Amino acid sequence: MTLGLLGGTFDPVHNGHLAAADAAQQSLNLDTVMLIPSHVPPHRQDPVGATSEQRYEMAALAAAERRGWSASRIEVDRNGPSYTYDTLVQLRQTLSVGSQFFFILGADAFAEITTWSRYPAVLDLAHFVVVSRPGITLDSLRERVPSAFGLRPSAKTRVILVEATTPDISSTDIRRRVRAGQSLSHLVPDSVAQYIGTHRLYVGH
Repeated sequence: MTLGLLGGTFDPVHNGHLAAADAAQQSLNLDTVMLIPSHVPPHRQDPVGATSEQRYEMAALAAAERRGWSASRIEVDRNGPSYTYDTLVQLRQTLSVGSQFFFILGADAFAEITTWSRYPAVLDLAHFVVVSRPGITLDSLRERVPSAFGLRPSAKTRVILVEATTPDISSTDIRRRVRAGQSLSHLVPDSVAQYIGTHRLYVGH
């Protein structure tokens, strides 16, 4: 089984996240995609607006709109910072031996990968699928993160670049729009927009 993994704070999950995962799935013909909301995002400076449980529930709603997709509690249920290395190790221990992992992330996030816990060892735990993002070209990544593209003789994984047009949406802007009472149409799945409204998320943040 080829499994795409899309991790993030998902505060909230939005159509930009989903478009990146869609592009990776279509480009690599992945069997399925799993959304993995973090419990404590290690690189985030500002406070998280929704609880980890709420962010998981929104991810589950978004995943339900894609055939065969799912959301995982693996980081939500683990104490401490949500390091990708720990998550991939845990998944390799719990999923079938024949599963191939493809960790999906945007070019903007990959540009900072040298700051991740256990870099470069984390690259050996999954194929990393880097999807282009507005403002960062895939070609520029080779210059910014040359160590990620260097030869690793014993490695069985690789970094895969996917050129795709994804919407320029940010969770920060979505939270701002909620505070301003503006529509979230076309920015998040309808089920997520309804959840945000029902639970009055991001009001006053």
